[in-house]
Amino acid sequence: MKVSIITATYNSEKTIRDTLESVEAQTYKDIEYIIVDGGSTDQTLTLVDSVSTRVSKCISEKDKGIYDALNKGVQLASGDIVGFIHSDDILARPDIIASIVAEFERADADVVYGDLVFIDRERTDKVKRYWASGTFKKFKIALGWVPPHPSFYMKRSLYIEDGVFDISFKIAADYDQMLRILKRDDVKISYLPEVIVKMRLGGESTKIDNTVLSTKEIARVMGMHNINWRVAMVYRKLSKFMQLFSKS
Repeated sequence: MKVSIITATYNSEKTIRDTLESVEAQTYKDIEYIIVDGGSTDQTLTLVDSVSTRVSKCISEKDKGIYDALNKGVQLASGDIVGFIHSDDILARPDIIASIVAEFERADADVVYGDLVFIDRERTDKVKRYWASGTFKKFKIALGWVPPHPSFYMKRSLYIEDGVFDISFKIAADYDQMLRILKRDDVKISYLPEVIVKMRLGGESTKIDNTVLSTKEIARVMGMHNINWRVAMVYRKLSKFMQLFSKS
């Protein structure tokens, strides 16, 4: 199976080397690596050219935000499977894409997701929090549960059938998109109990303004999907708190 991995970038020179090297190191051969750049003015594109030999497609132009960039990546993708790695994140180990593909094949799955660890922004070997996604159960959706989006790999055919990211959302479009898929009865979902991605803390999503916007957008998504946002928000907060006590 061919795997399309998409990275959206914008002035990412401080972190993208680690991202590129983690894709470069993958043992799985049939990878289409797509870079969608928002018109960087720093050394991002120079690093893409110098560090990675696996980039199949690279575009650089203004976009309407991260989800617009990811949509462009999906449109460029030709793989059987599509996944994302952000420009400040790192694939967990060199054989992780091979493990994901093996799980697709073993389970005859449409979606495979796994775990994620949050790491120190500077000391990337230091794990700060472990997000264990757990086995998929449909009732969890009503509690606001979804797996971490960077661990979420899906057949490209589902993007064609069910649409891409709603760019009216600035932060929660991935939550909305995953819910659309997870709620379907005809989609086979498999949990791979392994860390797929290491995510740096201290990025844009952790800023106070973005946290407030994220909460508002998540509540809006929940309303669209008939989820009781008051109950679900409490569950999500409790889940994040419990992650502090999880270990890899």
